[in-house]
Amino acid sequence: MMEKIDLRKEWKHLYRPSKKNPVIIDVPPMNFLMLDGHGDPNTAQEFKDAASSLFPLAYALKFAVKKARGINYSVMPLEGLWWVEDMSTFSVDDKSAWDWTLMIMQPEYVTEELIEQIRPQVAEKKNPPSLSKIRFECYHEGQSVQIMHIGPYADEGPNIAWMHTFAEEEGYELRGKHHEIYLSDATKSAPERLKTVLRQPIQSA
Repeated sequence: MMEKIDLRKEWKHLYRPSKKNPVIIDVPPMNFLMLDGHGDPNTAQEFKDAASSLFPLAYALKFAVKKARGINYSVMPLEGLWWVEDMSTFSVDDKSAWDWTLMIMQPEYVTEELIEQIRPQVAEKKNPPSLSKIRFECYHEGQSVQIMHIGPYADEGPNIAWMHTFAEEEGYELRGKHHEIYLSDATKSAPERLKTVLRQPIQSA
């Protein structure tokens, strides 16, 4: 039987942090399928189109690698980078001004060449709305602080504030974009059981 590679377990320190306390980690360079957009994720059609376009390509790549190389890996969860022009005004209460990048991490077996080979097949079979806009990019987040949030997305505020305060007390300052990793399927999980990794890049103050 072909062994399935669980990338979440291999990258446990990045994808399964403690919910009890924030932790500081060093995130290595990783490759992603990425899509950019703007606006409230709860209402923006652009956001829905992005989410419904990334997964068909990610799964098609998984099956292509499995067929060509005999490697069966798990498709990674949806992730989001969130920011506004002035990050000092970033608020989870007003999402209409948010810019975002939705993305799914890709293992080393996935290349730009493979993506361009598979993309037309996905277009022919499913034709997701934002398929042509998906790019393949290496993202190096580096030193960051993170925590696991359990519960509705709307209740993330206190954990985000705790994470930021912890980093500052440890001698760091915030930089870059707020990062969330959605470990649960919001269409299948009760809001109080949703698991979301909250992450913020930092640097020495």
